[in-house]
Amino acid sequence: MPDPIRQPAAPKARVAVLISGSGTNMAALLYASRAEDCPYEIVLVASNKPEAGGLALAAAEGVPTFALPHKGMSRAEHDAAMDTALREAGAAYVALAGYMRILTDDFVRSWEGRMLNIHPSLLPAYKGLHTHQRAIDAGDSHGGVSVHLVTPELDDGPVLGQTRVAILPGDTAETLAGRVLFAEHQLYARCLAAWVTREKSPEWLTEQVREKALALPEADETNSHGMACFGIVKGKKFAYVANNHHAGGHVALLVKISGADEQASLIEQDDERYFRPAYFGDNWIGIRLDLGDTDWDSIADWLARSWRSVAPRKLVHLMDVADQF
Repeated sequence: MPDPIRQPAAPKARVAVLISGSGTNMAALLYASRAEDCPYEIVLVASNKPEAGGLALAAAEGVPTFALPHKGMSRAEHDAAMDTALREAGAAYVALAGYMRILTDDFVRSWEGRMLNIHPSLLPAYKGLHTHQRAIDAGDSHGGVSVHLVTPELDDGPVLGQTRVAILPGDTAETLAGRVLFAEHQLYARCLAAWVTREKSPEWLTEQVREKALALPEADETNSHGMACFGIVKGKKFAYVANNHHAGGHVALLVKISGADEQASLIEQDDERYFRPAYFGDNWIGIRLDLGDTDWDSIADWLARSWRSVAPRKLVHLMDVADQF
């Protein structure tokens, strides 16, 4: 029998890793990325220390490297140079893996939602240094590790995953650290993989729409033919989230528009993103959410416009008045 036709593999998310030392967590991320089903690839390993051992390992494995000593440079200048290197490598995400530099707020904000860090404690406990000794001194039953998004405040971003590690009788900071390191190597790759694929996850995409739709006045949610459906309380519907609707194979937002001319214009403008939703007619447009580059401010605008098209005039007037303040 002939071989079945294989669908082209989805492009992997491009990740840069920042290190300052031996790079064991970088190595764990790198080797995990070699699995066929891993959704990310390492495109650069960069460091503020040219002698960092992890750079040699990355180079031996064929991964591009970049090193720039921070001595003699302001923090802002060094961060700007690192940022340039990351972007020239085409990185879409950054993983901090033992990068021993406090980053500037500008650098952090420029990678908001796309930079992860691993910290050897069960955050929010024991931010900063000496985490294992502090856990032992406090008499805790467990230490552990957390993966979190990076925000301007040190070790304070949303936690994406944690693993608890038991503290044994007689443990020292060094023995506990050794076991926590095993957990780090397991957890980081899983959290990174989950994070870079979230923008194609139906659950995550639906939640983003839900948050914006339900922020509109008197909006509520029901379920219609297996789709999350948003409307005015006891009124008309203004949005749906379709997941493989009628075997379309994608996750999309369906919202109301002015008619066939606008529908045709949008599809002509970008026929990968916009489509005519089956059985919804000319007054609706489908907007794909699973392309990985959704502009969520634009989605909020589409929802607001669709809401206005079905909301009672009095309610629209109240919203217009509120928008003036």
